[in-house]
Amino acid sequence: MPDLTLTSVAKSFGPNVVLHDLDLHVDDGEFFTLLGPSGCGKSTTLWSIAGLHSPDRGRIAFGDRVVFDGGRVDVAPERRNCGVVFQSYAVWPHRSVHDNVAYPLRLRRVGRSARTARVREVLELVELGPYEKRFPHELSGGQQQRVALARALAYQPDLLLLDEPFSNLDAKLRERAREWLRALQQRIGVTTVFVTHDQDEALSMSDRIMVMKAGRVRQVGTPEEIYHSPADEFVADFVGTVNVLSGKAASGQVWLPGLAQPLAVPSAADGPDVRLAIRSERIVVHAEESSAANTVTVTVRSRAFLGDHYRYVVALGEQDLVVRSVAPVDRGAELTVELPPSSIRVFGRADRDS
Repeated sequence: MPDLTLTSVAKSFGPNVVLHDLDLHVDDGEFFTLLGPSGCGKSTTLWSIAGLHSPDRGRIAFGDRVVFDGGRVDVAPERRNCGVVFQSYAVWPHRSVHDNVAYPLRLRRVGRSARTARVREVLELVELGPYEKRFPHELSGGQQQRVALARALAYQPDLLLLDEPFSNLDAKLRERAREWLRALQQRIGVTTVFVTHDQDEALSMSDRIMVMKAGRVRQVGTPEEIYHSPADEFVADFVGTVNVLSGKAASGQVWLPGLAQPLAVPSAADGPDVRLAIRSERIVVHAEESSAANTVTVTVRSRAFLGDHYRYVVALGEQDLVVRSVAPVDRGAELTVELPPSSIRVFGRADRDS
């Protein structure tokens, strides 16, 4: 399977600039996710790769094969050899499972016996062998999604492109589907570009993630890098649940409004306007007083029971802080919490959302 390279790809729809000179590289066999809010340009990027959109400028290459280069090269979608799974699955209701999967092979004039053998091979791959003669209305949503995936894999694509394929599934089925798809992708080794706005999907399935906003790349990294070392405040706030607190930095410490003592942080340039980010699961709740750095006593404003833990909103000076704990504490009670300096990220004005 080839790798994928986009160089300075830009796309506008009228006056609306959707992609701003986007660069990305997906390694051979990699599961690469485009993550971001609606309207950030991730689907436009995917359709540009597939050939369903023509960028205004830039270059797209599958390995050594250039499929788009400004106005000089623009390979038609059917000649790019991409397998595409749409958000709506787009299976034909009047065709059987077999005929849906066989359709791209028929377009390529694959002989009947070879076509039948390949259809059965990919149906076994997606665990739908016994459903070959059924029609879409006789299948569940998850099974229809597998039919769409089998159709995309039928002609052995160079790239597999997935546009939020699980968005129509319920939460439990979505979780099972992403585990199954990731195992399948690793088994067949196809280079995959996956579009989603669901952070859990991105974190659990990807080799690497590209976080996008307003047509620009905010960060590219492994799931662990994106989650634990966000490049800016937008990435920190978009991926996972994070507390973002406003404060003032001085002498390597940060003062929060209404808090009598400063917080120690890994590093912070002096300034009157900084933000601290710390994830709720990194906050330590102590059963008694502690001498650890950044330990404060706070008051519980509200609590919610979430099965395996409680979610508390506490007053940290003049701001709210979300804390997780397995211990039940009443509203209005006091908690001793520790904000470990190593778990705090400090963002200045240059890291602000734009």
